[in-house]
Amino acid sequence: MKRLHYGTTAKSLHWIIAALLVVQYSIGWLMPDVHGGPPGAPMTWHISIGMIILLLIVARFILRTTHPVEPEATLAPWQRVSSAAVHRLLYLLVFLTTLSGWLFASARGWNISWFFLVPLPMLAHGNRALVKALDGWHQNFMWALLAVAALHIAAALVHLLYYRDGIMRRMLPGARDI
Repeated sequence: MKRLHYGTTAKSLHWIIAALLVVQYSIGWLMPDVHGGPPGAPMTWHISIGMIILLLIVARFILRTTHPVEPEATLAPWQRVSSAAVHRLLYLLVFLTTLSGWLFASARGWNISWFFLVPLPMLAHGNRALVKALDGWHQNFMWALLAVAALHIAAALVHLLYYRDGIMRRMLPGARDI
């Protein structure tokens, strides 16, 4: 049975993932070049946060699948279709970006750990061509995710500031469930 609103868990996961992605992009852009040698502390942090994002996006997808929410009744059909497509694409791109990063680190042969504590399994052992391909995939997924997230944010702001239709209220923390 579909519900009319997002629950507290869905809202929390949404905003935690969004915040972690902002941190993740910041670390990714600020960390030194990773193509020259073994990873340092910034890469360990980047991979560790990536693992958290990977787990949370899987949990969020499972929650969304098991607790579906009806599209807002006031949306035009094209908005419903585009909204559903953007949400699916966001889930897919977050998953693929994090997974391709893990695969890249594994193919590089890096001994990676989760916050310097728990060694992570190696998912791939690669040669130079595989490493280059995985790096390219990770970069492409990262840029695509950034573009789709920008579209998602722009649409939310249009609903908040132009339409003033309450769409964003459905996902705001602390907002009263409709």
